[in-house]
Amino acid sequence: MKEALEHLLAEAIASLQSQQQLPADLPVRIQLDRPRDKSHGDFATNLALLLAKPAGMNPRALAEAIIAAIPSNSLLAKTEVAGPGFINFTFSQQQLLDQLERAYSDDKLAVDVAASGKTIVIDYSSPNLAKEMHVGHLRSAIIGDAAARVQRFIGNTVIAQNHVGDWGTQFGMLLAHMEELEGDAMAMELSNLETFYKAAKKRFDDSESFAARARELVVALQSGDAKCRALWQQFIDVSLSHCQEVYDRLGVQLTRADVMAESAYNDDLAQVVADLQAQGLLVEDQGAQCVFLDEFRNKDGDALPVIVQKSGGGFLYATTDLAAIRYRQNQLHADHVMYFVDQRQGLHFQQIFTLARKAGFVREDVQLDHYGFGTVMGKDGRPYKSRDGGVTKLADLLDEAEKRALDLLQSKNSQLSASEQQHVAKVIGISSVKYADLSKNRTSDYIFDWDTMLSFEGNTAPYLLYAYTRVTSVFNKTDMDATAISAPFVLDDERELALANLLVRFNETVYSVADKAMPHFLCGYLFDLAGAFSTFYEACPILAEARDEVRLSRLKLAALTAKTLKTGLSLLGIDTLEKM
Repeated sequence: MKEALEHLLAEAIASLQSQQQLPADLPVRIQLDRPRDKSHGDFATNLALLLAKPAGMNPRALAEAIIAAIPSNSLLAKTEVAGPGFINFTFSQQQLLDQLERAYSDDKLAVDVAASGKTIVIDYSSPNLAKEMHVGHLRSAIIGDAAARVQRFIGNTVIAQNHVGDWGTQFGMLLAHMEELEGDAMAMELSNLETFYKAAKKRFDDSESFAARARELVVALQSGDAKCRALWQQFIDVSLSHCQEVYDRLGVQLTRADVMAESAYNDDLAQVVADLQAQGLLVEDQGAQCVFLDEFRNKDGDALPVIVQKSGGGFLYATTDLAAIRYRQNQLHADHVMYFVDQRQGLHFQQIFTLARKAGFVREDVQLDHYGFGTVMGKDGRPYKSRDGGVTKLADLLDEAEKRALDLLQSKNSQLSASEQQHVAKVIGISSVKYADLSKNRTSDYIFDWDTMLSFEGNTAPYLLYAYTRVTSVFNKTDMDATAISAPFVLDDERELALANLLVRFNETVYSVADKAMPHFLCGYLFDLAGAFSTFYEACPILAEARDEVRLSRLKLAALTAKTLKTGLSLLGIDTLEKM
């Protein structure tokens, strides 16, 4: 309906221009927003305020003229001027009823299919395979996964790319440690990558001969030595299996097939440097090969370098990222590449995108965006740590979440069986960790608080999961199929209208998440929807309603609410429960 209203406004402006009430060359950009006072219409626009000065008109008079020029239609029930010149629009109830019917009868809630049909490459998770995944990897994995789910849902082609770190000097240290171990001992140590890494690092720091051997092995690895490659592959396989276990527990839709590691670009790195050299972009600085970009300067006004090759001949993250951009355009045919990486890497990606375009590695019509995110913080205001002050392994964090959820269920004297409690605790625990993150603004840091995230009150996963079971419990008391109610919607009570108006905003919410990669928009919407259903449920009897048409309509509203909650949560990568 928003698009239809924008079209009507465009027609009204064109009519005023044809009648010379507005200049023909007046630049017009129609912007619709939700009115601050929800009792005054479904949408509002400040169009008259924006056009009044260049048109030389009083804003309220211009607003009235725009309203008068809107073509006759069945979309709007009321249009009025508010304040200094805002225009509020209220849709007719028939439009609302039609939207409800379309959403109810469609598997995807009548969400519009993206007109562009883009191929979108999404770079997310990207752990360092030298260690096990820790809490710092949580945000990239689940925010990127939510973005991928939403883009697929609206009809775009999504190619996931897990750009894992599997190359570089640290792997020489790990290979040297693997050389010193034999079969069973090595297998035992590799079962805990964090312990293995610490042991290798200690050997590197304590023994100069070990450190020298580690440096030799880096060269051998990068030169293709068969024995080194075999040891390296063994380590990578173990590390990736640890990652996959975490992805599966989190419900993140990444697989081994989505891994495109740093090493995959190794053969192209020298060519990247050669191509930059051929274009006259490289400058040697203290033995390193650099590109100085005028667009990025330090506080003294000097251009900042992008180093693509070290003085010793080694390559850097920048080189690999440039090769990856080229691959994603030429081989994956990306229209848009979305990077979900810590916002502290913002400058790096700005430089890489600028250089990639300047070097012709990517066409101007390919969209490159870095979607940064903040840090997971402890209650002390510092990056979240384990009880012993170390980095918290993500697997351990999820174990703790499931244990706390089970303790919570048992404290509430749950009537579920032991196996049911285990399942429910797993869903609640994992969902609580994910939702606590996704419900926060992506760009902000947030405080990791077990008590808040596991609460059944407020904007939390347990609250929404319970709201879903509350809706479905209505149908458990009937023999009706929630997907096959043929009776029409009837909206008389204000609580019914409030719920209905929220239900039809699902399409708008999904697209706002797709456009800005902000999952918290969807979380806020689902929280509002659960609250509106609760208000409706308390005020409007459903099964006890004597009037057949009203009872069936309310059942249908409940069914559509459950469907919307389940679909919305699934776009966040969160499973629902039939009972709690």
